[in-house]
Amino acid sequence: MNLRPFKVVLLLFLLLFSGQSSAANLADHLIRIGPKISHPWGISFINDQDIVVTARGGEMHLINIETGDTQTITGLPEVFARRQGGLLDVLAKDGWLYFCYSRPVEGGAATALMKAKLNGATLVNQQLLFTANTPQTGGHHFGCRISIVEGGLYLSIGDRGNRDDAQVMASHSGAVIRLPIHSDGGNDAVIFTKGHRNPQGMAVHPETGDIWINEHGPKGGDEINILMEGENYGWPIVTHGREYYGAKVGDGITSAPGYADPVWVWVPSIAPSGMAFYQGSMFPEWQGDLLVTSLKFRSLYHVEIENGLPVRETPVLKGAIGRLRDIEIAPDGSIFLLNDEASGGVWRLSR
Repeated sequence: MNLRPFKVVLLLFLLLFSGQSSAANLADHLIRIGPKISHPWGISFINDQDIVVTARGGEMHLINIETGDTQTITGLPEVFARRQGGLLDVLAKDGWLYFCYSRPVEGGAATALMKAKLNGATLVNQQLLFTANTPQTGGHHFGCRISIVEGGLYLSIGDRGNRDDAQVMASHSGAVIRLPIHSDGGNDAVIFTKGHRNPQGMAVHPETGDIWINEHGPKGGDEINILMEGENYGWPIVTHGREYYGAKVGDGITSAPGYADPVWVWVPSIAPSGMAFYQGSMFPEWQGDLLVTSLKFRSLYHVEIENGLPVRETPVLKGAIGRLRDIEIAPDGSIFLLNDEASGGVWRLSR
C-alpha cells in the first residue's frame, strides 16, 4: 500500500485545521533544553527523561529534559581534542554507555571506542573496546558514529586525512568496523565495509535492520549509503566530489564495477552529520523518512523514502540555530537537535 498520498492529506489537515506549524515556521517550536554547551557532538536517551550529551572538547553531560538540570559526568578518558577530534558520539544501551573519541596514542591519535556504566554522574567499569590501527598526527576525519544491531556493535571511521588508506583492506581507516556487543576489548573487531571518506551519520532502518550512513565528500559528493558486509564504497577511486581547488579526484570516476554506489548524493555538499529515521506520532508526515543534520547549510534535511530508497528532500529549520551536528528522536516523538556552535547546546522540536 502506498502511504504517501495519506501523508500528504494528513499534512494538509494539520496545516489547515489544527493550527500546527508548517516547515516554514517550525523554528517557532524550538526550545533550548539545559545549558549552553561548547560544540556538542553526540546525544543519546538513557530513559524517557534523561539524556547524555558529549562535547567535542572532552566533556559529557547528563541532562534532565523536563527540568533542564545538568550534571557534568566524571571519569572520562583523555581525549585528543584538536580540530575535528575530541569526545564524539555516545549511545546508551542496556545499562551501558558506548562512546567514541579520538584517543591519544603513539604516533598521534586514533578513533577509539569505550564502554562504561553510569553511577550517578560518574563513569565506572570503563572498558576500552577498540582502537583503530592507523594513528595520524592530524585532526581530521575520525568518523565516530555508533550503532547497535542484533548483537553487533558498529563504528564508523574516517580516512584520517590519508585517503589512500581507505582502500588498504587491512587498515581501519575509511571503514565501518563491527564488534560483538559483548566485546571485552580483545581482538574481535572485523572490518565490515571499506572505501569511506568521513562517515559522521549512522542510522538503523526500523523495518529492515540495515545500517544507513552518510558521509562527507570533498567539494561535493556527500553520500548516503546502505551498508552491505564486504562492500567497498569507493573513496577515493569513485566519488561524485572534486578536490577543494576544483580538479577531479583521481580519474573523476563516479561509478565502477566492484564498488557500491550511493543511494543519495549531494552536490554541492551539505556537510551531513547526524541522521535518524523518524518514528513517532508528533510529526506523522515524516513517519519512516530520514532526517539528516547539515553543518554547512545549517538546516535539517527531510529525506523522503519510497520503496526503500530516498526520492526527494526538503531542508527545514534553515539557519534557525546554526550548524546542526546530531539528532535523536525522543520516546514521545519530539526531535532533539545539537547545534555545533561555541554557545551550542540541546534543542527540542515539538508540537
